[in-house]
Amino acid sequence: MDRLIIALATGFYSGKLPICPGTWGSLAALIPWFFLRELTLPAYLLMLGLVFVLGFFVAGSAEKLLDQADAGPIVIDEILGMFITLTCAPNHPAAWVLGFFLFRFFDIKKPFPCSWFDERIHGGIGIMMDDVIAGIYALASLQCIWFVWEKIQS
Repeated sequence: MDRLIIALATGFYSGKLPICPGTWGSLAALIPWFFLRELTLPAYLLMLGLVFVLGFFVAGSAEKLLDQADAGPIVIDEILGMFITLTCAPNHPAAWVLGFFLFRFFDIKKPFPCSWFDERIHGGIGIMMDDVIAGIYALASLQCIWFVWEKIQS
């Protein structure tokens, strides 16, 4: 069971790649997202909820197994953050790349309340919530930027 927890928490070991594990985890998220993107909105939102619950449990368990609070290799939170960012994303590779960079920006900079969750809430919920909020910021930014871009183009 420990191996399964580590595999899920590390995004099937993408978080164990050298240098910038969060970036690797965010990139790895694009693979399953590509196949999930055609879900209906209710099904997609249900999937987000399931990934959140799964992430809450495996991230909290993985940090105990790795004996390190919010260990770098734990990237299920980045995976969920990317899934949130790309909710209803335009069907265009440029939008997906922009979403990736926006999420990484907000995940790294941690604007309030991301920083509050990151600093004050520990365990699985703390690991997940700062990335949930970063994903929401990135989602809103992506949708606004794409909307303006479409208006400029027409």
